[in-house]
Amino acid sequence: MSVLSGNCLPLIDRSDERYHALLDFHNRLARKDATIWGSRAAPEASTRMNWIDLPESSRELLPQLDALCAKHREKTHIILCGMGGSSLGPEVIARTYKRELFILDSTDPNYIAHALKADLAKTLVIVSSKSGSTIETASMLALFTHSFLEAGLLPSAHIVVVTDPGSALDRDSRKNALTVINADPNVGGRFSVLGAFGLVPAALIGIDVSVLLDSASATKKRFLKDPQFVVDIAYAVAFLSTQYVNLCDDESALPGLSDWIEQLIAESTGKDGMGKLPVVIETMDKSIGFSVAFCGSADLVVSADLASQFIIWEWVTALVCAALSIDPFNQPNVTETKEATAALLTRWAGTVPIFTPDACDENIEIFGDGQSIKEALTLLIQSIPRDGYICVMAYLDRRDDANISQIRALLSSKSARPVTFGWGPRLLHSTGQFHKGGTRNGAFLAITGEVEKEISIEGQSYGFKTLLTAQAMGDGQALHSRKYPLLRLHLNNRAVGIEKLISALKSL
Repeated sequence: MSVLSGNCLPLIDRSDERYHALLDFHNRLARKDATIWGSRAAPEASTRMNWIDLPESSRELLPQLDALCAKHREKTHIILCGMGGSSLGPEVIARTYKRELFILDSTDPNYIAHALKADLAKTLVIVSSKSGSTIETASMLALFTHSFLEAGLLPSAHIVVVTDPGSALDRDSRKNALTVINADPNVGGRFSVLGAFGLVPAALIGIDVSVLLDSASATKKRFLKDPQFVVDIAYAVAFLSTQYVNLCDDESALPGLSDWIEQLIAESTGKDGMGKLPVVIETMDKSIGFSVAFCGSADLVVSADLASQFIIWEWVTALVCAALSIDPFNQPNVTETKEATAALLTRWAGTVPIFTPDACDENIEIFGDGQSIKEALTLLIQSIPRDGYICVMAYLDRRDDANISQIRALLSSKSARPVTFGWGPRLLHSTGQFHKGGTRNGAFLAITGEVEKEISIEGQSYGFKTLLTAQAMGDGQALHSRKYPLLRLHLNNRAVGIEKLISALKSL
């Protein structure tokens, strides 16, 4: 049963014309009316509406999933290669159900090395990409295909591909005898968690996905019959929050849900110079702005099981976009960084150039203003635009370098501003759209680190270190072109550099 509570509920004015407009949008959304986001959005929206049916239509996948699980029941190590919507949903499912699933959504060689340590004979790799052209997943497929062959194993016995029918990945995978599960092509990536992209990995780690679908379907039927629940949430997010929506899943038994919602809202609304920027916080602090939680106390508390949360927030996001006249299904600025990355890879011809820092503070190189870490951080804080935020982008190993995430709360405390934290390059497929297409009031801190050992990519002149560097620098170019405040810190020794950076922040 889904329950709504929170401090903001008395502020929801159901007599407001905007509330009535949301009710109308809700009814039209239920009919798959692709015009509710405006005439300009309608052509693409008309081909992206099948997410509404996934709680029911995905049942068609169940026989394929049963067969897939039976075929791979001896595999004990499951790796998911995917970015953005292809990985964030499966990750929260795995964490909620306490199942092992290695999410490979990074091009950092230090992080990739963890995945390669597994016994390949007992490993199953899921490669998920809607378009089939995502550079990260294409590189990972090449890596694991080569690794299995080197180990004397058939890739076809160890790789499962999830993609849209007719994509280049679909065609090539079938040609190479890989198992392919096709997703519904009329579903956008970030709305796909209840389709093949979420259900294939969920099933392979032993979750009864029919239970997820039952729950999502029942919840959808309830709010279609009585829309007040979802319209209240949409009204609160659209009109009672500011630019920032603080998300906290602490103590909710839904770890990682905030990260999934962050991508959904940021990439759907962050364009045309506006949008809502979710800020994932570690513990609830109601003093820092509009807060959303999934248990306990907040401005808005949405209590529901995981599958219900998925369909609720997809529906709410679609309504919020309608209220703001924003197309929820496009991501016009994501391509910008992809093109900049490709241009750098071509220019570098497989080798990362030597970059000369503006200053050095022991083992940390500073690219930007300031002669020391403390001075550089102080100047970055001072450069935040009015009503703006800081975005931390960590192009590091989110397992061994996990302590770097501590700087989010520290920076927020020292700056008294909203601070987001994202692991690169996955943030490029999440909040990256908002950074370049949303409200233009961000200041950016990019953190890169020295790589222990390069990992080559079969068939390419460059390896993962070069790819990761090109992604960080390519996105930096896109941010710099908008004249955003930008500081990059390069850690020559990751562990020591992270400690020094945390210490410098604490001393500000």
